[in-house]
Amino acid sequence: MTDADNELHHFDRRMVWAGFRQLAPISIFVTLFGAAFGLAAVQTGLDDSVILAMSALVFAGASQFAALELWGSQVPLFTLMVTVFAINARHLLMGATLYPWLRQLPPGRRYGVMLIASDANWAMAMQAFNRNRPGFGLLLGGGLALWSFWVLGSWLGIHFGSAVSDPKRLGLDMVMGCFLLAMVVGGEKNLRMLVIWSVAAAASLLAFRYLPENSHVVVGALAGGATGLLWKEHARES
Repeated sequence: MTDADNELHHFDRRMVWAGFRQLAPISIFVTLFGAAFGLAAVQTGLDDSVILAMSALVFAGASQFAALELWGSQVPLFTLMVTVFAINARHLLMGATLYPWLRQLPPGRRYGVMLIASDANWAMAMQAFNRNRPGFGLLLGGGLALWSFWVLGSWLGIHFGSAVSDPKRLGLDMVMGCFLLAMVVGGEKNLRMLVIWSVAAAASLLAFRYLPENSHVVVGALAGGATGLLWKEHARES
């Protein structure tokens, strides 16, 4: 690793603020999904403070909606834990792809920037790293933008959620997917990345067809993450 590569992990307040501003436009759409979650949680019977605490501390929209499906007078804790892990298992792949730069950080900073990692700010950070630019300002600043708008949306949903009770009818569920696809297409293009994504996709599709529900997320993330780690280790040994 060159001296220039070693500098890519550095970030400061200015870079974090720049990342916040860059991810703020996409975060507006996150507000709408947060509002839909807030409304759904109210209809489930959760207190306002519990809803806001869940959005602030968990910050994982899909798993929060899944938790609502399992909520009742007796919450199946083990089933809930497995479901949330399965939905968020893609973070294994995120951590693996960011490891070459994360390992340069002290433990406190390392886990701090990953605390609010999500699909959009991870994709932006990886795109920056692949262009030999610092990416942790985008990861942390963008994560703060997404988190802030998600919590704001949850609050709006508690009080005004009926206006966005079904964001899928407006096609808003496609916004994040299209954004991530654009990041992948515009990102690094080489044999290694092609193999990693191909292995993850193939494993996920096979698991979706033959394994229990939600297991495809875990299998795809593990397969892609393992491929990325093995490829890097092989490259260092050669």
